[in-house]
Amino acid sequence: MKILLAPDVYVNASVAGAGLAPAQVVDRVLGNKKARQKTTEWVLTTTSAMLAAHPSFKKEAVEPQMKLIRDLVDVVDSEEHDEHDWAESLLAAARAAEVARVVTDHPDLADKDEIDGIEFVSSDAWMIEQTTPPPPPPPPKKG
Repeated sequence: MKILLAPDVYVNASVAGAGLAPAQVVDRVLGNKKARQKTTEWVLTTTSAMLAAHPSFKKEAVEPQMKLIRDLVDVVDSEEHDEHDWAESLLAAARAAEVARVVTDHPDLADKDEIDGIEFVSSDAWMIEQTTPPPPPPPPKKG
């Protein structure tokens, strides 16, 4: 699964019910034993700040939650970027993680066609892709 999870997906998965798309995405991606998820320090720092600011997430649970996430990902260095610009930060993170897709539910980015060769897809759309069976093969040619 060559994707990058955005901070909002980690946060939504941490506070949402287990059956909702963000939680399912995180479970599938972080539970993949074949390929560990790559991320950047910006993604983790932003996730931590968002969890700490979330009214439904207990402050004392932020550190253990971030430790759990860090234990399941590999942190890669990214190019410099404006940490307050989500699009720029996620593009830098995607390039550092060597992926062409970012899963995010950010209202300004989710389901955009593409920015600089990186596709942004919502957690709902990604889950639909993962659970939709491939199309049937074409019928054999009669000859």
